Amino acid sequence: MIGNIMGTMLSGAEVQSAVSAAGVRTKEQAEEIGLNSGQIRSLERSGQIECATCAARKYQDGSDEMVSFKAAAHISPTAAGAAVRSHEQEHVSNAYKDAAMNNGKVLRASVAIHTSICPECGRTYVSGGETTTKIAYNQDGYSQGAKIADQATIPGMNFDVTLDDKK
Repeated sequence: MIGNIMGTMLSGAEVQSAVSAAGVRTKEQAEEIGLNSGQIRSLERSGQIECATCAARKYQDGSDEMVSFKAAAHISPTAAGAAVRSHEQEHVSNAYKDAAMNNGKVLRASVAIHTSICPECGRTYVSGGETTTKIAYNQDGYSQGAKIADQATIPGMNFDVTLDDKK
C-alpha cells in the first residue's frame, strides 16, 4: 500500500515517485494501490493519471477541408495543445494555398485556441480551436469596369417613404 506506509503519510513527491515506479495511469489503478482521494485528485490535476472523462475525450474536425482529425481520435491532455495548434495550422496553410492557386491574397489569418476545465478532475485542457481567414481575390478587368459603371446608377435606387395617415 503506497498511500500510507506504517501509519505515516507520504509526501507529494514520494507519492508521484511511487506512482511512476508502479506504472499507474488510471484512477482505478491509483485506488488499487491505496492512494486516498486527495492524492488521486492531485495526480489527476498534475497530469500523471487521467480521469475517466479525460481518457474518453475525443477530438474531431468539423470543417469541409481535407485536414487531420476527420475521424474522432483521443489525444492525451498533455499533447492536446500541440495537436490542436498543428491542426489549425493546416487550415492556415490551406488558405494560403487556395489564395495562391486562385490569384488571391490572404489578408488575415488568425487562430483561436479554446480551453476548458474537466468537470471530473478539474484539470485545464485544450478543448479545440478555430481558424478564421480572409482572402481577397483579384478581379478581372471586366468585373472592375462593371463595378465602376454601377457606381453611377446605384445611388438613389432605394427610396424609403413613410406615409403619415393622420391628416
